[in-house]
Amino acid sequence: MSSSETERPSGADSSADPAPGALPAVAPQLRALRRQASLTLETAARAAGLSPAHLSRLETGQRQPSLPMLLALARVYGTTVSELLGETVAERDSVIRAADMEPTAAGGWTYWQAGAPGRGMQALRVHVPHGSQGDIVRVHPGEEWLHVLRGRLRLRLGDTTHRLAAGDSAHFDSLTPHRIAAEDHDGVELLFVHTLLQSPTAALCLGPTPGDLS
Repeated sequence: MSSSETERPSGADSSADPAPGALPAVAPQLRALRRQASLTLETAARAAGLSPAHLSRLETGQRQPSLPMLLALARVYGTTVSELLGETVAERDSVIRAADMEPTAAGGWTYWQAGAPGRGMQALRVHVPHGSQGDIVRVHPGEEWLHVLRGRLRLRLGDTTHRLAAGDSAHFDSLTPHRIAAEDHDGVELLFVHTLLQSPTAALCLGPTPGDLS
């Protein structure tokens, strides 16, 4: 057996052969979602820990993906295993009302979900108190966009420090080492958008989760 047929993400079970003459529903869905994400076969396979040949077999129904493979591909495509399997997903609300935004505290920051869950981007309204997490350097996959609503923000990208006032924005690659801190004693309030592709929730710039603080 060739190495491309056995290659899989760490901990994954071997893929099973499909029933003779059957094209699994997941195969065309895998291909459609990869193209929707504008990823080549080679790029998607590398990100998921597969060979291009193996991913091609999954997309044509010659091989059946294991659950770890589906999890890896869902992360790469910024979706869920349910969508990869072609299951119907309940329609998500496009409008989020202010009254429905419940505040959540994490690592001294307070944030409100300003976007629908399960999307390829996560939108938040964030309050950063003065002196909170300003010394934490963050590096993780994805992109970030932030817009200062109130107060002044100190943003360090690599070796450069930027000071942003109300109305200023920043858009940067999250693999650039970055620090976020409030300049004013009253803190700073901002809008924050982060792409979730290939990024676990814990990698967001929210500092420790409430469970980590106990």
